Parts: sequence; C-alpha cells; structure tokens
Amino acid sequence: MTNGMGTTPRGRQRLAQQLIDHLRSQIETGMLKKGDQLPTEPQLESSFGVSRTVVREAIADLRAAGYVKPVQGKGVFVSEPNHHQTFNLTPVEINSIPETLEMLEFRMATEGEAAAIAAYRRTAEQESAMRSANRRMALLIDEGKPTAEADYEFHMAIAAATNNRFYIEALRHFGPRAIPRSQFPNLPDASDTHYLTKVHLEHVEILSAIVEQDPDRARQAMRSHLMASQKRYRILAESQ
Repeated sequence: MTNGMGTTPRGRQRLAQQLIDHLRSQIETGMLKKGDQLPTEPQLESSFGVSRTVVREAIADLRAAGYVKPVQGKGVFVSEPNHHQTFNLTPVEINSIPETLEMLEFRMATEGEAAAIAAYRRTAEQESAMRSANRRMALLIDEGKPTAEADYEFHMAIAAATNNRFYIEALRHFGPRAIPRSQFPNLPDASDTHYLTKVHLEHVEILSAIVEQDPDRARQAMRSHLMASQKRYRILAESQ
C-alpha cells in the first residue's frame, strides 16, 4: 500500500478500503481471532504506508460493521466476525433511521455546494467562526463532553459563509437534529472518542479546503464527510 493518492478525500477512501479489506480478511480467515488486539495506529501507518486519517477511517468502518471494538485506554480488539453489531436502540430511534438517511441524502446535495460557495465567498469573520466551532468540538472531544452542538455550529458557520439565506434556512430547518448522533443517544458513536476524532478530522479537511479557496475540494470533502455518515446509518439499518 502506498499513500500517494491519500492527499484527497477520494484517495483516502480508497486507501482506507484497502486497509479494511485486509483486516477484515484476517479476521474472517481466523488470522485475527475474537479478543485479539489490532496493531496500534502508528504500527498500521508504518506497515501499510498510510496516514493516521486513513487508519482511523478504516477502524471506524470496521467498528460500524461489528468486526472490531475499541476499548478506552487499551486499544482496538477483534469482536465477532461476520456479524453486525446490535445496539439497544429504542423504538423511536429505530423508527428515526429512514428519516435520518433521507436527511443525509438531502444534506449531501445542499451542503456540498454550500461548502464550495463558502470557499470563494466567505469573509474573514466567517472563516473565524468556522475555526472557532472546529476548535470547540476538538476541546469537547478531549474533555469527553457532548459534541453534537459544536458539530452543528460548524455546519451552520459554513452555511452562513455562503451569504445565501436559502442555504442557511435549509440547515436551520433541521436544527441540531441535523447531527444524526444527537438523535441516537444509545449508539456508542455518540460518545466514542475514536469515532468523534475521525469526524473532527473530516471537518478539518473541509475547513482547510474552504480556507485555501478550493471549491472543488471543499465540495468533495463535505460530500465524503456526509457519505461516511450515511454509510454508518445504512449499516445500522441493516442490523435492526
């Protein structure tokens, strides 16, 4: 594996999928058994020639599919292979999954373009608001506190940076529930540091593209971010 194409969201997704396929194969063939600890992030980075972002994306997807389970302060361990994780969701949460998938589909169309517009239209003050929301989310992750509000604040700051009231109103229509995990408190993702750090890194990529005034990259980064979320909730839907 090489990291030559890992500088773009699409490139990182391809590298992450290669790492996912490799680790999943080891689990399914028994080379890695239930209870075995996966190599550390630095070890995976070194062994496969990929970035930490790629490693975290791969682990997050394997976790969502039920192959591995992070243990706070200890590492990531193999769980039951070939089975999706099941969660003790309430009936309300289960019934919310289809609506969540529809909302994410709509957000991909609107927020992808909003990020592209923000890349060439944002003011210095609006850029500062995006940075502030992003920093706040990072601090909340470190402190182990809820992050959904700061996550929503970041997306709202991007909508505001379009200077187009319709983008702002579209996201405001959803309110904080635009952040899916705020509607699924029983999901481990809602408080999992590993997962939340991955989300924050996706935000960093979006912000970087906007700051560097690269509309195409901003659009793709936002779409990749929301597609990753959509993929997680599709897996969740299949597990119910």
